[in-house]
Amino acid sequence: MTVVSPRRTDTLRRSPLADRAAELAAGGGRDVRLAEEPFLTQVNLRVHPGSPAVARVEHALDLALPHHEPNLVSGDETAAALWLGPDEWLLVGPDGRAPHLVAALDEALADSLGSTVDVSANRTALRLSGRMSREVLEKLCSIDLHPRAFTPGRCAQTMVGRAQVILWQLSPEPEYRLLVRNSFADYLANVLLDAMAEFAGR
Repeated sequence: MTVVSPRRTDTLRRSPLADRAAELAAGGGRDVRLAEEPFLTQVNLRVHPGSPAVARVEHALDLALPHHEPNLVSGDETAAALWLGPDEWLLVGPDGRAPHLVAALDEALADSLGSTVDVSANRTALRLSGRMSREVLEKLCSIDLHPRAFTPGRCAQTMVGRAQVILWQLSPEPEYRLLVRNSFADYLANVLLDAMAEFAGR
């Protein structure tokens, strides 16, 4: 009798832009760089900001939920809460954290209205960095990205080209993380590479 070992599913994962890593790296230069950040943990959290469950959620996350001003981010690029709406946040963390996060949050919400959904498989992330990265985005995005309006620790749900993204500024360099649905990842990479072309090789 032949015993067939189950295949490990984690070795079968492929990010939407896995085959384009070299192309993305070659598409920029010293002034602007583009890379995929695949498999980030992403958990959608819904809870009323006035609920007593918020304190338990924040304790479970060891992170405050931003809710005093729209489009703010608390935490850093390794563990963050992005405020997407009055009662909605996107929690972002390293690969593999979703089961732990969902379990901890479900416990925190046990006697309150709210929900948690692992949406890690819905989107990939692109990191755009370098001193000309804001100029690249300004060719494709209509929101005001000037430092007086959009700074590190801010996010926005917006269009980049014709792709809906969650745009998050990570650092003053400037450096951005663009969370995009997997089905639009190739398109977003294409329009970013095209917008970067004038800076390539610098």
